[in-house]
This record gives sequence, structure tokens and C-alpha cells, in this order.
Amino acid sequence: MRKLVVGTFVTMDGVMQAPGGPDEDRDGGFQHGGWLVPYIDEKFGEVMSEWTRHADVFLFGRKTYEMFAGSWPKSTDPVEPLNTRPKFVASRTLHKVNWNNSILLKGDVAQEVVKLKAQEGGEIQVHGSGNLIQTLLQHNLVDTLRIWQFPVVLGTGKRLFEGGTIPCSFRLVDTQLNTTGAVLHVYERAGGLKYGEVEVGQETVIFDSESSHHTGDGERETQ
Repeated sequence: MRKLVVGTFVTMDGVMQAPGGPDEDRDGGFQHGGWLVPYIDEKFGEVMSEWTRHADVFLFGRKTYEMFAGSWPKSTDPVEPLNTRPKFVASRTLHKVNWNNSILLKGDVAQEVVKLKAQEGGEIQVHGSGNLIQTLLQHNLVDTLRIWQFPVVLGTGKRLFEGGTIPCSFRLVDTQLNTTGAVLHVYERAGGLKYGEVEVGQETVIFDSESSHHTGDGERETQ
């Protein structure tokens, strides 16, 4: 079974809109396109190249697909993964896709992604594709989040976690820092939420439905 991996860039206040250029996405009158560019360094490029090499297939929304299809075919690297590996496109408006190894998903996107995940193979990678990511989060289809967070606050714009995201928990499996202050966080799905209540001078109890044990002096955890 394949894992679905979302890689994205966000500001400190969670905005992911138009990180790479002024005209990338002006929806809603967005005026801050290109906000991540000053924070790109050599390590950032190395990590991104390593990510794409791990992809078995790519999954895009329409806007990101069209943007990538306009630039990546010009690459001189004969084994560039974005050119050589299958690319699935979720779109209600496109009728054909011409980039090498591109396949237009037909029917319900969530159901089609479930079918892709059920197949044998490596990572299904999602890059950009903000609207598509919302659909994937709403249907609980994301296994891994690779989030580059940049030391920028915008106050406006499309955010990674919008309304409709299913409550769940993740565990942090890796963190890296580049030379410009951008931080990479890699999270793996870790099931549902745990809840508790903190009161001054009282035990802290974390509730779960499986079992219960004390974790130390004055603290009891339910797992």
C-alpha cells in the first residue's frame, strides 16, 4: 500500500498561497506572492531534490500541474523524476493532460486517491495543490506531512489547514534547519486526538480509550 505524502511551504501563520512568485496565485487579491524566495539556500534545494527522488508517483491539482508542466519539461536532466514518473491530475475543468506520463483522474477525487493508495508501490507525493490538499485532509487520506515553515507572517492568504480538516494527531519524526531560518518539520499520522485537563496542584490526566497508567510523580496517562 502506498503512502500519501504532502510537501508544502507555509508561513508562521500557516499561509501557503503563492510562495514562489508574484503571479503564482492572486486569488482573493493576494499581494505577497514570492514570500519564500529570499529564504532559499543550498540545503533547501538539496532537500527538495531528495524528496522528489523518493516519489513513485505525483498527484497534482490543476493550478500546480499547469505551472509545473510549463517549466519542468525544460529540464536537461534525463532522469528528472517530475518528467519521468507518473503524474495524476485532479481537475474538474481539464479535459486532457499533455505532459509526459500524465493521467487525468476521472470521477470522485477522494475515491480515486483511495484506489491509488491501495496499489503496491512507493510514495504518492503532493506538491503545492492547495485546494487538492483540503480535499485530502477532509477525507483523512494524508499519511505524512513535510512542512517547510518560513520566518514570515502575512496575516492573509490561503492556509494549509482550512475548515473541514478532520481532527487527528501527528508525531514529529524529523526536523531540519536551513541557513536562512526556515525549518523543515516532518510529521507522520498518529491516530486520533488525546484529551486531558490541567488544574493547578492536581494530576494531569490524558484520556484515551485503550489503557491507563501513571507516567510519573503527580501525572497519570491513559494510553
